[in-house]
Formats: sequence, C-alpha cells, structure tokens
Amino acid sequence: MFIYPHAYRKLKRGPQVILPKDIGIILAYSGIDKNSVCVDAGTGSGWLALTLGRFCKHVYSYDIRDDFLALAERNRQIWNLDNVTFKNNDVTKKIDESDVDLVVLDLPSSEKALKNAKAALRENGCVVGYLPHVEQVKKYVEKLDSLRFADVHTVEVIVRDFLVRKEGTRPTNTGLWHTAYLVFARKPQQQFSADKN
Repeated sequence: MFIYPHAYRKLKRGPQVILPKDIGIILAYSGIDKNSVCVDAGTGSGWLALTLGRFCKHVYSYDIRDDFLALAERNRQIWNLDNVTFKNNDVTKKIDESDVDLVVLDLPSSEKALKNAKAALRENGCVVGYLPHVEQVKKYVEKLDSLRFADVHTVEVIVRDFLVRKEGTRPTNTGLWHTAYLVFARKPQQQFSADKN
C-alpha cells in the first residue's frame, strides 16, 4: 500500500493530483533551483504548485475552475507558503509571465498551450507535459516538434514497494504503477550567425 510522504498527508485532495513520485522527476529533470520562476497549469488541488514553491523563487499556478483554486489556496495556507500565486486564467489563451524556467502542463489537450508556454519560457527553459494516455503523448510530441522544441523525451515513473519480513523479502502484491507519462522538452537557444563582413 502506497504511503504519502508525511508533509502531503496534511494536504486536502479534490481533483486528481500529481503524486510525489512524478514531482520528484519533474524537479530533477527540469533542473530548477531556488532562483527559478515556474508556471504550473492545471492547478487542481495544488500539490505540484506547492511543492515547486518549496524549491524555487516563485510559482504561478493557473486553473479555470474557482473551486479547484479555492482548495489549492487552502492547501497553500496549510504549508504556509507566500511564493505561490494562483490565477483563474486559461493558459491555452495566454500566459502572463515571461522568462520563466519551467512550465508544467497538466490539463486536457495540453498541446494547445505549448505555443504560449514557449513564449513564456526563457532560452533553455523546460516544459513538461503530464499526460495520462499514450495517444496524448503522440499529439503532444508532434506539437513540440512543430514548434521546434529541443531535447524531447518521455518517461514513466513506477514505484514498486517491497515487503521486508523475517520470513522473506518480496515485492508487494500491489504497487503504484502508471499515473501519467511525463514529456520533457526545452526551448532552444537562439542561434545567431556571425557577421562575415
């Protein structure tokens, strides 16, 4: 049986959340740090936005549902973070921030937000798609390619718990297997040709 890390047990859940196993990979692969500014799209219960807020300078988290944003705000107060801003806006229409280090897209038809994500990212900034179905991955990667993102790669994180007992050690009968595919990509750096004259 999967057990949430202690800090997450205090948080409320409404809509589906991005779990710590996937959050850890987002943190590691994106390379964000204490100076990073991040955009999280598809706030839901706020778990990802709040975790990012514990590691980086500021997080702007977008959702189109007031009830989800209200729940996320309650969770923000539980963790007592002042560097997370929730916004009731649609990222497929506009992302207000610019020069950000990370954009995470966890929403239906995430590929529709990629053009705005690219505009919001700094050079070499990372965009991550959190996509439950492999058909979504294909559409998303095709859009990444058409927008000329670089370093595109897809992973799936699986956690396998073990029973460690006196009579023997083995995997548990249940585990936390598929939650979503994570598709990472980077905004390429501008290439300037040297003036030959």
